[in-house]
Amino acid sequence: MSIKDDISMVKDELNSEEKFFEKAVMTEKFVKKYKNVMIGSVVAIVVLVSANIIYDANKNATIEKANNVLATLSVNPTDEASKSLLKTLSPAMYDVWLYSQAVADNDFKKIENLKNSKDSIIKDLVSYELAQDSKNISALSDYASKQDSIYKDLALVQSAVFLMNENKMEEAHQKLVQVSKKSSLNQVVQALLHYGVK
Repeated sequence: MSIKDDISMVKDELNSEEKFFEKAVMTEKFVKKYKNVMIGSVVAIVVLVSANIIYDANKNATIEKANNVLATLSVNPTDEASKSLLKTLSPAMYDVWLYSQAVADNDFKKIENLKNSKDSIIKDLVSYELAQDSKNISALSDYASKQDSIYKDLALVQSAVFLMNENKMEEAHQKLVQVSKKSSLNQVVQALLHYGVK
């Protein structure tokens, strides 16, 4: 190796070290400039994660407590303290409990009281129960015409049966053909179309 090569090699090493120190200085300046922002970001992330964990734990505790209260009510349905606590912990579950009690007791006054429930499923079930109880064909048809009705096909079949009882076979047929082919009631519909409605 010649001196010229040695000098070139030393120069290259010095350039590399100079670039390294230059980048270290730039990094240090960047860190000093944005130190507060970086610390704030880390603190914000820690706070958000902690808040999320606390929220989930609180939500799970509330659900578990509401389930325990519901179990108490299933044993003693007249326990007013448990009713009040369930209503506070979970209004939707309280409405479900009221609905189940009203249906079990066949108490349509109680069912009607739930028609303004905030829970969409309970509201839908109450609409069906009230339409079915009134034996009102137009109420059942209105219920069945809603896109997301839970008992849509059943309401159509019941409407058809009521129409058949009134000897309105053509209208009954129109109701029955609206029942979904994938419905579990399809065999009943086919039987009614074959034997009852011509």
